[in-house]
Amino acid sequence: MSAKLKIQLKKLFTLILIWMLLGVIFALVDHFTLNSHFSAGTAGDYTLGGSLLFQVSAALLGAILGGIFLIFFVNERYRDRPYIHGIIAVFIAFIVITTFITGVLGLIAAPIQTGKPLSDPATQEALWEVYTNPIHIKNVLLWSIVVGMTQFLLHINDKFGQGVLWDFVRGKYHSPRVETRIFMFVDLKSSTTIAEELGNEKYHELLRDFYADVTNAIIYNKGEVYQYVGDEVVISWHLHNGVEDNHCVKCYFDMRASIVKRSEKYERKYGLVPDFKAGLHYGEVMAGEIGIIKRDITYSGDVLNTTARIQSQCNEHKVKILASNQLLRLLSLEHYKQKGIGEILLRGKGKKVGLSTVEQA
Repeated sequence: MSAKLKIQLKKLFTLILIWMLLGVIFALVDHFTLNSHFSAGTAGDYTLGGSLLFQVSAALLGAILGGIFLIFFVNERYRDRPYIHGIIAVFIAFIVITTFITGVLGLIAAPIQTGKPLSDPATQEALWEVYTNPIHIKNVLLWSIVVGMTQFLLHINDKFGQGVLWDFVRGKYHSPRVETRIFMFVDLKSSTTIAEELGNEKYHELLRDFYADVTNAIIYNKGEVYQYVGDEVVISWHLHNGVEDNHCVKCYFDMRASIVKRSEKYERKYGLVPDFKAGLHYGEVMAGEIGIIKRDITYSGDVLNTTARIQSQCNEHKVKILASNQLLRLLSLEHYKQKGIGEILLRGKGKKVGLSTVEQA
């Protein structure tokens, strides 16, 4: 199973569990409301078990259908489009899915209620009562909020990076903590020349397309976008995520493959195909939240300066990727070729750093 599919299925499984829990909560709210002093009471055929079954079944069916649509379609197709496009798509899908669920559950509930086949007039009357019951308006209103919040949280999760939103919520970085992380600095080659040729507006479009096209390669190799700095993106991994399946190195080659795959688009729009270079290193950083109005998680430590300087050596050694030997020793590179560059004294460093370039075998 690919890393991409694992992440998508994990999101879908989480969404299903949360929506089913909400189904239980909504059924209990209905139960307590109907049995309160403010209500005329329940119908003769009402049972808490039946209400729970209906709500949880609707939540399960809705989570499977809606979750697949949100995670596998909307979040893939509309990731680099304005949010309003995704909202419209979700709204249309919500109407279709709720209509489908109501129809299916009605066809199941009416025969159970009457104990007669669907062709019987009494069952058809019960089916019509199910479809015209005002409770469906209440359910549509409630679940439209749930669907909207789900889509919003998926967008926010993508904005912060996979898992970072949850780190904010539980306050993981409220107090600074030491972490061992891998960093990859990716820099667009000849960016100054390209900017002069294209002009500011067209160059900004190029950067937007480039960052959008490499996003999946980052996400599905368990990377986190730490910063976009002009024509440079800084990607980070927890050490175990970056080492696992060589994600930190595989990410670079998947990014390159993604751009090559879209080379015709870039040639047509910009008259060029963007190229980039990358530097990789790992080490300890101090991680913690900073800011109030625009809160963010920042990393500080010598590893960031070292990684930036490793990347700056790519042009000098005429290679497109350089990594510290210290990092490469942690990886299993049977599917890659490692070529040593030597011990290099980086600017501002007192000790030489062993560097190598990596190629696909």
